[in-house]
Amino acid sequence: MGEGDKKGGLLRAIKDFVYGAVAHDSARSALKSKSSMEHLFMVVTVGDMLGVPVMPPYYSLRLLPHLVPKIATWKRRMLREKDLTDGFG
Repeated sequence: MGEGDKKGGLLRAIKDFVYGAVAHDSARSALKSKSSMEHLFMVVTVGDMLGVPVMPPYYSLRLLPHLVPKIATWKRRMLREKDLTDGFG
């Protein structure tokens, strides 16, 4: 183990500590916000799969090629049985 490895390890530890102290909460908040916006977009565009007709089908069909990879996980998340304790966390 050389001196360069020790410096690299110490620098990485300092960077990880600063990230955890300063930016981790903001990054989690941004990811949560992105997820909720994506969820809302999916409900508006392809909600008719679940019986929620919000948008005319023409526009949904125009957006469908961009949404196809996400539809399976979105439907699973929407139809999942929810509990009162899911909101905590």
